Amino acid sequence: MYTAAVITISDKGYRGERVDTSGPNLVEILKDKGFDVTYTSIIPDEREMIKEELVKCADGLGIALVLTTGGTGFSPRDITPEAAMDIIERPTPGIPEAMRAESMRITPKGCLSRSVAGIRKRTLIITLPGSKKAAQENILAV
Repeated sequence: MYTAAVITISDKGYRGERVDTSGPNLVEILKDKGFDVTYTSIIPDEREMIKEELVKCADGLGIALVLTTGGTGFSPRDITPEAAMDIIERPTPGIPEAMRAESMRITPKGCLSRSVAGIRKRTLIITLPGSKKAAQENILAV
């Protein structure tokens, strides 16, 4: 059984101003697919905190798959892809390409996705949109 982590990145979620529906939904999807979800967290849209969480999961906890949800939009605070690329050692561009292709079948706005994916040590990291529906569609595409 592979281990997994889900990190929700949301200023409002971190402050308790919004209920996180995307993170728990991703946990259920992963469990249904046979993953052992060993770590979850909610953090604000802060580049250093995002990097620290990803490094902790990859280097410290040795988690096989890390999914982030949130911070991939066009807002100035949406910096999850940039933070992830700061710590990713080997990009895997085919994963976000597949997610965007599937999203384009659902909505023309699918091309606006800024999601990235890559490997750090032995950990696959995939950044997903913050909405429950979009995150689900994207992860199920891959």
